[in-house]
Amino acid sequence: MNALPKEITRDDIERKFRELSGGVESAQETAKSYAIVAGAVAAVAVVGIAYLLGRRRGRRRSTVVEIRRI
Repeated sequence: MNALPKEITRDDIERKFRELSGGVESAQETAKSYAIVAGAVAAVAVVGIAYLLGRRRGRRRSTVVEIRRI
């Protein structure tokens, strides 16, 4: 083993911090793109379900009127 430990300088700490923050930023961009896609899919699903339920309700409540000429 090394008898004398190497001194840690400010430059060492800064370099390691920049290395770590770079990894976090790339992970953030990836997560952000997945979140946007998931949000868009969820919005389309909600609109589709609302459309189908409203269409069904409209069919059940619509009145059928027959007109006969005498």
